Amino acid sequence: MNASLPRDALASVVVFLVALPLCMGIAIASGMPPAKGLITGIVGGLVVGWLAGSPLQVSGPAAGLAVLVFELVRTHGMVALGPILLLAGAIQFGAGLLRLGGWFRVTAPAVVSGMLAGIGILIVLSQLHVMLDASPLPSGIANLLAFPQALGEALPLAGDGASLDAASIGLLTIAVMWGWARFAPAPVRLVPGALLAVTVATLASLALDLDLARVSLPDNLGEAIDWITPQSLTALADPTLLVAALALAFIASAETLLSAAAVDRMHSGPRSDFDRELSAQGIGNMLCGILGALPMTGVIVRSSANVQAGARSRFSAIFHGAWLLGFVLLLPGVLQSIPIASLAGVLVFTGCKLVDLKALRGLRRYGRMPVAIYLITTLMIVATDLLTGVLTGFALTLVKLAWGASRLKISVRPHGEREAELRLAGTATFLQVPRLARTLARIAPDTHLRVPLDRLTYIDHACLELLEDWGRSATLAGGSLTIPPRALQRRLEGRGWQRAGLGTARSAG
Repeated sequence: MNASLPRDALASVVVFLVALPLCMGIAIASGMPPAKGLITGIVGGLVVGWLAGSPLQVSGPAAGLAVLVFELVRTHGMVALGPILLLAGAIQFGAGLLRLGGWFRVTAPAVVSGMLAGIGILIVLSQLHVMLDASPLPSGIANLLAFPQALGEALPLAGDGASLDAASIGLLTIAVMWGWARFAPAPVRLVPGALLAVTVATLASLALDLDLARVSLPDNLGEAIDWITPQSLTALADPTLLVAALALAFIASAETLLSAAAVDRMHSGPRSDFDRELSAQGIGNMLCGILGALPMTGVIVRSSANVQAGARSRFSAIFHGAWLLGFVLLLPGVLQSIPIASLAGVLVFTGCKLVDLKALRGLRRYGRMPVAIYLITTLMIVATDLLTGVLTGFALTLVKLAWGASRLKISVRPHGEREAELRLAGTATFLQVPRLARTLARIAPDTHLRVPLDRLTYIDHACLELLEDWGRSATLAGGSLTIPPRALQRRLEGRGWQRAGLGTARSAG
């Protein structure tokens, strides 16, 4: 362990430089003061980093929760976020103790990709307004419809041009991040593009003496802490807040564990303990709720930077929290010189990367339905809200599963003048009774019909009774129905088939 400390210390500096602008930018995107995001980053490093079940994963405020937090703060105020986060953290902690970590990863890829794309679009639509030193509106559609007017007011020909300087700083930030990601030489690629872009934009704004909205931090970090109170806990009596806590716990857990699985694929060190990681995240979120900070998850951008920088143990994540704490305490003036438009530019760039077209192309290999689920989930998140969009995606996934589970191929193959074979492939449920009835009606009643079940995975009583009825009619007309009894026993729901009059059906003919 001691041998890895130098490499962990160096990696932690890289992670700290990546986390610093993201913590503040995500807080602003969430409708919260920048200091709230820094507090979450500190807790994610010092506390969750020590307890984590995924040693190389880094925790902190996540862009994926910014949309949900913004909506909660807008509708219920910042005072309600603490109780919600406390309850969500308790749910995560309990789920980890009950060893339910694996279940939070049972999420359809189309829904996850659609959720991230929807979040990315919402972040871009809101932060484009922040890049103009304006306040974002409550919904994605509202931000989209209002943007042409906001842009017009920023242009000197149509408006007073007051926001043009902020927009220029935001665009400069995006250009530096894009150029660094594309053209940075390999020896210096570990320098975070977000930090470099914010540094360049801040120095440019100071050199040109631009009058811009800048990061506001309290002189004392303790002033940014809003301790939870017993009175604020009574807000949880509101059912909508209980639903919000459940949604936050699920989304944060799914994002954390999917990120942990991705980090495991990046290195050959110890594998993640998902249950321990989930409990650690629960403790971290409970602490953030008590402190009135932002929610946290395991975040892939900082975690991948941690692995690429050569981290070997959890000490890298812990040290990055210590660097955040030291920087906020000792150099708050440096942070207060950063233009908010520059942080908005970082988030616009990050939001665009969340809309992963490669994931969409990958889903096309599995048919049209996953692509449709991806697009509908994305559009619903943008048009309504995050929770509605995700639930819509889950509902469509269940419909797809139900449709796939109830598909049945029916064919009749004649074998002579009065003999035939009824082939059933798939799942024979009550939903297929009309189709099966039409097929049986076309078979002459004096036919000796055999029904092999080797390609059938399941048959319910509704379909079986239909076959029995046809078999009884066929017996009266000189025909018969034959079903292999052992195959039937394996595929029929329940074990009462011998008492249900099936003896005749299986032995007739």
